[in-house]
Amino acid sequence: MSSHAHLHAPVGGPLWTRPFRILVGVFAVCAVFLAYRFAAGLGASTALNNGYPWGIWIAFDVVVGTALGCGGYALALLVYVLNKGEYHPLVRPAILTSALGYTLASVSIHVDLGRPWLIWRIPIFPWHWNLNSALLEVALCVMLYVAVLWVELSPAFMEKWQQGGDGFLKRSSEKAYPVVQKALPWIIALGLLLPTMHQSSLGTLMLLTGPKLHPLWNTPLLPLLFLVSCLGLGFAVVVFESELAAGFLRRKRETEMLGKMAWVMVPVLSIFTLVRFLDLAVRGRLGLLSNFDLYTAMFLLETVLFLAPVFMLLSERSRRDAGNVFRAAILMIVAGTLYRLDTYLVAFRPGSHFSYFPSFSEIMVTLGIVAVEVILYVVIVKYFPILSAQAPAQPAPARA
Repeated sequence: MSSHAHLHAPVGGPLWTRPFRILVGVFAVCAVFLAYRFAAGLGASTALNNGYPWGIWIAFDVVVGTALGCGGYALALLVYVLNKGEYHPLVRPAILTSALGYTLASVSIHVDLGRPWLIWRIPIFPWHWNLNSALLEVALCVMLYVAVLWVELSPAFMEKWQQGGDGFLKRSSEKAYPVVQKALPWIIALGLLLPTMHQSSLGTLMLLTGPKLHPLWNTPLLPLLFLVSCLGLGFAVVVFESELAAGFLRRKRETEMLGKMAWVMVPVLSIFTLVRFLDLAVRGRLGLLSNFDLYTAMFLLETVLFLAPVFMLLSERSRRDAGNVFRAAILMIVAGTLYRLDTYLVAFRPGSHFSYFPSFSEIMVTLGIVAVEVILYVVIVKYFPILSAQAPAQPAPARA
């Protein structure tokens, strides 16, 4: 048994609570639209066209979804690279959030592909690879990173299975557990490399659109901006997940730890905003902000949302306020989400004769994917040692 095993424990409690049943119901309804997509095809179920080859299934479910799944990446940098071991209790829930986010982003990719049954060929037919494709690097990295995340999380499952009666899972866990523990340093190192590669490549991809991307977003630094923004999103999601788990699962809040970690968001967001404006200044594009059109409004809204958490978290007193830290994390999530949606949809201009707004089917499928992510999170934390071991803050009512 790992020396860290005692630091985590299953939440327990009833599973089929009212909120959980609502989530299952939402997913069941959305599954009908998912079935319709595969039965009718992309043309009938989406608002995609020759100008907009991707919609919210890529822009939100994948581009935003993987960034929101960078909590494990951001926290691993903090704990294992910067040697801030005090945040170790937050690692497992962050990795779980990352694993679910990336896994369901992969599901979204399957939904968006015209022939998803051929995706298995990508990793096993290297002689067919287009080595000049940014998407190839993204596909390979995401596939491998999904596996890495579940391997990183596997000790939590094996610790639970080892406590059961004599059976296949118990015997297999006892044999595999020490092997995985010895391999974890290498797995963690790989888990740090892969997001660095594919998150920056998601920015590289939009550089290929050339003049179709609005000048306020079109910059050679787009890969760097995507990478830095995913770090800010990662830290924000860790705070968001921890606060929601404390509220809905009636657990003690980790206010002091989250407040210290929230301080990391300040330089990350400041660097992002500074680099963005310096880039516009150096390339003589600051004057575009005086156009007072949709693009200027969206750019300035992004800037306000990125800078608001910086001012909210500057003082030590403000970082001790759990509500303030939670609100700052929400603003960071909204800012990062808006930045990526703007880059992939709003600022992308294929021509005045093309327009895109997601169809009802697209929206419902996305809603179903979000619902199933929450469902899986609740199931896993209730039955496996993911969250830090602690006494409930108060008797748990019938909540999810």
